[in-house]
Amino acid sequence: MKVLVTGGAGLIGSHTVDLALEHGHEVRIIDSLQPRVHPRGKPEWVPGEAEFVQGDVADREDMSRALEGMEAVFHLAAYQDYMPDFSRFIQTNTESTALLFELIVSDRRRYPVRKIVFASSQAVCGEGCYLCPSCAGGIIPPSIEEQLTHTAHHLLCYPGKRYSSSDLPPHAIHVPRARTIDHLLHGDWEMHCPACGEYMRPLLIDEDTISPGTTYGISKYAIELLADRLGRRYSIPTVCMRYTYVQGPRNSFFNAYSGIARRFALRILHGLPPVIYEDGRQLRDYVNVQDVARANLLVLEDSRADFKVFNVGGGRAVSVSDFARIMLESFASELEPEVPGEFRVGDTRHTVSDISELRALGWEPIITVEQNVTEYVAWMREQRGTKEYLEEAERVMRELGVVRRVRAG
Repeated sequence: MKVLVTGGAGLIGSHTVDLALEHGHEVRIIDSLQPRVHPRGKPEWVPGEAEFVQGDVADREDMSRALEGMEAVFHLAAYQDYMPDFSRFIQTNTESTALLFELIVSDRRRYPVRKIVFASSQAVCGEGCYLCPSCAGGIIPPSIEEQLTHTAHHLLCYPGKRYSSSDLPPHAIHVPRARTIDHLLHGDWEMHCPACGEYMRPLLIDEDTISPGTTYGISKYAIELLADRLGRRYSIPTVCMRYTYVQGPRNSFFNAYSGIARRFALRILHGLPPVIYEDGRQLRDYVNVQDVARANLLVLEDSRADFKVFNVGGGRAVSVSDFARIMLESFASELEPEVPGEFRVGDTRHTVSDISELRALGWEPIITVEQNVTEYVAWMREQRGTKEYLEEAERVMRELGVVRRVRAG
């Protein structure tokens, strides 16, 4: 097929491009080369076999040029940041999706698209799903206890689809709102039950969980709604992929949004300890970008995925503190992590996905967190001029009130 990959110079996009070429597809890329992500222009990993169009996915003329003649689309371009420019999320992420459908519907011969795979995000789920032991009567039935996954910090994750009303009272399961800044300023990190106020235990997040707490999450949920409603109306099969914490080589070290691997690796590389937000006990679901690319190609080529939403995660809960240890070991560093009582506005407390739906199609994450980190560290060591970006992004976030410190006392 002739395949368009929007955001094809980025982390997920570039690996998806590589794999699409391996699968025999003809590939065209459109990427704006956003300066915060690509300050040095088009990266060297963009393959010569793929046609490249520099343009804005929210611009009608640019998208019209890129979309012409394409039979499938990976719409992976997105504005991802912690900056409070809220309208930019909607314009780049949501409006570009509406424009994509608008163009296809306007001229099906010029734009013969037969399927679209959209980049969504676990941000759609907000804080996810939690179990309140107090609301459950303080007793977890044996049938549930067997399915609980214990972590090093005695937090529990449970696949929400496996319980029934006979196992737990419905009011024991909650999808809470985002934590308030006031709670965070007091160092109150865990989730409180909205009914009784007690602390809750995180559950695995399935695809039915929807509670976006940020503008970014809202923009991604709007994509899912557009994909389903317009896709069905105009008989254009769509698939939405809720990625968790995607990592691997080509993960830009220029912008703060590129995440924990970037922050930790840059500091350790320059002899500084990794700085952990909150208390380090928050759980994350890290997935390697090559596993994500395999998932993307699978759902493009498998009609069983049509009009569905899939979680794409690593299948393993890892605390931020444990991740810091894994990265320090990869660097063979004797540094110790710092936990200064800082937090980032908009972060979720725990995010671990239930990936059983995607597994049912035959996909499995095969790259471990340890291997993931090793690959990224090796790639980072090859880069030049990393020191200038070490503190700049977090300095800007502090100035804008995105990164804050717990109040004394």
